[in-house]
Amino acid sequence: MMQVEAADSESSPLLKKKFVKSLTISNDDEDDGYKEQDPATVDVTTRTSIIGPGRLFVVVCVLLVELCERMAYYSVSSNLVLFCTSLLDLTSTQATTVSLVFSGTVYIIPILGGYIADSWSNRFNVIYGSGLIYLCGLFLALCAAPNYTDLFGGDFTDPSVEFRRLFYFGGLSLVAIGTGGIKSNVGPFGAQQVEDMGKDAVQVFFNWFYWFINAGGLIAFTGIAYIEQNISFSVGYLIPLVSMLMSLVFLNVGRRRYIYRDAQGSILVSSLRICGEACCKQSPFVDGRRQMFDSARREYGGSFESHLVDGVIAVIKILPIFFFLIMFYVVYSQMQSTYFIQGERMDLRIGGVIFPVAMLTGINTVAVMLTIPVLDRLVYPFFKSIGRPLTHLQRIGIGFVLVACSVFVAGSVEIYRKRQLGFEQKVGDDVIVAANVSVFLQIPQFFLVGAGEAFASISGLEFSYTQSPSYMQGAVMGAFLATNGLGSYLSSAIIAIVGVITKDDPWFPDEINDGRVENLFFLFGILMIIFFLAYLPVAYKYKYRSYADHDVEVVPELSWTDDTKTRDAQLENSITIF
Repeated sequence: MMQVEAADSESSPLLKKKFVKSLTISNDDEDDGYKEQDPATVDVTTRTSIIGPGRLFVVVCVLLVELCERMAYYSVSSNLVLFCTSLLDLTSTQATTVSLVFSGTVYIIPILGGYIADSWSNRFNVIYGSGLIYLCGLFLALCAAPNYTDLFGGDFTDPSVEFRRLFYFGGLSLVAIGTGGIKSNVGPFGAQQVEDMGKDAVQVFFNWFYWFINAGGLIAFTGIAYIEQNISFSVGYLIPLVSMLMSLVFLNVGRRRYIYRDAQGSILVSSLRICGEACCKQSPFVDGRRQMFDSARREYGGSFESHLVDGVIAVIKILPIFFFLIMFYVVYSQMQSTYFIQGERMDLRIGGVIFPVAMLTGINTVAVMLTIPVLDRLVYPFFKSIGRPLTHLQRIGIGFVLVACSVFVAGSVEIYRKRQLGFEQKVGDDVIVAANVSVFLQIPQFFLVGAGEAFASISGLEFSYTQSPSYMQGAVMGAFLATNGLGSYLSSAIIAIVGVITKDDPWFPDEINDGRVENLFFLFGILMIIFFLAYLPVAYKYKYRSYADHDVEVVPELSWTDDTKTRDAQLENSITIF
């Protein structure tokens, strides 16, 4: 097969050494069929590599894009329940439902965002366009926050609750759309900047990609959450607007050096046609047995090339794993819903300061940020050194167990908390009966969720990217993210069903001091254990797809050149910004 020499090839070994050192990449081969490519020569049918001083620069740009976007998102979601109860006059149950539906929608829409990037546009365009929609949503949410009479004087009438709800829910809808377009594409877009450097480069990228996600979350859950709860939502919502603007700035700073991969056409339609042919046509005998999807292959009388059929098969094999991840995210979603409401009813005082309950979610973030380097530099290398490297699915299983432990701990905390009820405290504009128990008693349950997230979510990201064909990576990444959204929806549904079943002795009433929330936590834990046990045989039987199988034909991409006119011409031909 024809080979081309990449630009700046003389500097490539030095660059690779620096990049590898900075991210602590160990390219020890594993028995998964992967063969590392020389970064100075890249198969022209797979990608056009950019080798030069801009490689690490573009990776940092992508990471900063994600940091700023996550800071904006978590600034809104962290105190969403408090905003709804304080400014929109919703009950705790209604606010929890809004939070879960918003979180669910945010993670369902990435399926559409990934499909658009795979089929109709490229990832850069979708990220950029989604960011503009995101900005509009944050502006509308900001408009719902101020006290206009105090802000502009007596000549302005403070808006009605209906006005605030209209602007706020409209803003949340646009934020969900914008997030959906970004989430499904920014990870794969960053990974494609380093994938020709080896499988371990992709793994390390996703580790640090997730670290930056949580760095943005930590800023939101600590400083910005404090501003929203104790100063004003107006200032608190202005910060994410600026943060999202900075995200778009970082995205555009690196745009002349990115590796671009154009859309491949309507992959979804082709995939559905492949499934249709496989179901409707009689399969041929291959190696003495019928292979269902072989009837769609051109060599057996079908209409499609083998690599397209293999890609559809690979995606179908991934879907059962995604099914089990839904329950993981049911438990994960408790952090910003039931855990939040539980924390409001614990002692938030630290000296003379009221501790923002949303800041406790920062414990989860800290847990993730501490766990990632430990896993990346100690745990995973150790298991690899003894010849038993932890696979993606093994890591995901460990995450399942850890989050199950989290809700069992939360249930135990709830039993103890209700025995210590004794004083009133003001949270936002509400006065709540709380327990004489420090809110820091919630730290173990948040930390366990964070550790489980470091195992399951990061491995899920990497699994989605490496086990899917390159021309469907956006859609598959969107499907993976949708498990988070479906988890939020399922959590809301479970709470609603429990409310109907236990209406005479409610587990989760509007005032949880009068309910039995501990039973709800234990129910979530039992369901997670059941899903984990069912997951084990499925994970055991899964056969990994070789990383080298990602070699599929793509269109020529933008390459780096020092000639400004040539580079601008390439950029104009390669990028169409919304």
